[in-house]
Amino acid sequence: MMRYPEAAQAFDRLLCIMDDLREKCPWDKKQTLESLRHLTIEETYELSDAILEGDLNEVKKEIGDLFLHLVFYSKIGFESKAFDVKDVLDGIAEKLISRHPHIYGDVQANTEEEVKANWEALKLKEGNESVLSGVPGSLPALVKAMRIQEKARGAGFDWDEKNQVWAKVEEELGEFKETFVGKELTEEEKKSAEGELGDLIFSLVNFARFIDINPETAVERTNRKFIYRFQYLEKRAKEVGKNLSDMSLAEMDIFWEEAKKSNAVKV
Repeated sequence: MMRYPEAAQAFDRLLCIMDDLREKCPWDKKQTLESLRHLTIEETYELSDAILEGDLNEVKKEIGDLFLHLVFYSKIGFESKAFDVKDVLDGIAEKLISRHPHIYGDVQANTEEEVKANWEALKLKEGNESVLSGVPGSLPALVKAMRIQEKARGAGFDWDEKNQVWAKVEEELGEFKETFVGKELTEEEKKSAEGELGDLIFSLVNFARFIDINPETAVERTNRKFIYRFQYLEKRAKEVGKNLSDMSLAEMDIFWEEAKKSNAVKV
């Protein structure tokens, strides 16, 4: 018996609509894997925004948009005689079964860390040359740093205690401060400073991971908080007939403190 008959019917309806669009709509007929790529990235970020905003109705809509893109790619694959949506779904189903031998086999994995270690070991058996080869090169740097560290941990390469990680943060911060802060930097020194700043940020990402905080989410929340407060500052400046460029830092700070006390933005 089919476990999700209504979901299967809804999915079939989407597939049929995709067939119609590909046959009859001038825009849909023109699309290729390459032309859809940047749109899919945009839709993914829109889903991310909806999640951060806690808007479940918008999350539902954005998931639908991503479903459409995945069906679209599958349709193009079918037209190219490379794969179809059944191949795609069968492929991910088989991968999930093979990567979860503690569910579908006789392997024991009682903790999240054991599951991750098994996952990475299985990927190496499947032909991956490195546990890091699965990290996409085009990921944003902060997200990539987190994924690199997670995968290294899955292979057993990690600190034992968070205090050790924090000590590394302080070490990197001390080196950066001693070498680069409070002086004019030459172009060569700027290149060196860039590398040292990268080491510092990487170590902060590592500590965030150890205390179960996603650094990408943390920075994005700070971005949103700053945007709200700065726009509040601009609005209040206009209300008193001033331009920000004409205001002192002390004057701006009054409005900034007002913005901090407001609860009008989710952060």
